[in-house]
Amino acid sequence: MRDLDDAEFERYARHLILDEVGEEGQAKLLASRVLVIGAGGLGSPLLLYLAAAGVGTLGIIDDDAVSLSNLQRQVLHRTADIGRLKTDSAADGLSAIEPAVTLDLWPERLTAANVDDLVARYDLVADGSDNFTTRYLVNDACVRGAKPFVSGALLRFEGQLSVFKPHAGPAHPCYRCLFPEPPPPDSIPRCEEAGILGPVAGVIGTLQATEVLKELLGLGESLSGRLMMYDALATSFYTVRVPRDPHCPCCGEPAS
Repeated sequence: MRDLDDAEFERYARHLILDEVGEEGQAKLLASRVLVIGAGGLGSPLLLYLAAAGVGTLGIIDDDAVSLSNLQRQVLHRTADIGRLKTDSAADGLSAIEPAVTLDLWPERLTAANVDDLVARYDLVADGSDNFTTRYLVNDACVRGAKPFVSGALLRFEGQLSVFKPHAGPAHPCYRCLFPEPPPPDSIPRCEEAGILGPVAGVIGTLQATEVLKELLGLGESLSGRLMMYDALATSFYTVRVPRDPHCPCCGEPAS
């Protein structure tokens, strides 16, 4: 690990005084590489806090452009960014916070053809997508590549969050242990159909960033093996256990 310079000591002073982080932990963050899927409602707060925390390299994959209806919750973008690629808009916002962050911009759709190569480039993957196809692509690639996967999801007034890392041992499930198959088409409405209270994206995206930093630093109790759910209307958080499925088609033991 490299030594921090004077500017980094000042910038990250509130991390450095945490015994659980300190100079060694901050140096570890500066050397870390995280891939974020989507620069939208979840990706915005997630990316902002990861850049501010000093994660050294952030990969951003998103093929969408900023629209007016995004601005109610996608706080990384501004009115002047309407029509721009979200990757470009995100890069401007993140560089304004931490100019030293290295940004890998991927203005393309995540597909079966590129997912393994992208996942292999990073230490951890955080998913802020809004569709099941992408979530399964990311999960399966992270299982193949033995990379931690921090997953968040939103709908209306609710959000959920978990960490998946079956490579860490039998107690750790993958996304398919929780949801073996995608739901029937159109059974769960997307954000543009059902709506989303803007700050709910901020709550879950910020919690996602916290779990990413915990995983990178090896701090506290991992959310792996648990699913956390947030209900904004009830102002409640609750967590349920998610066991690993030994017969999971993705991370289970192969049939003998």
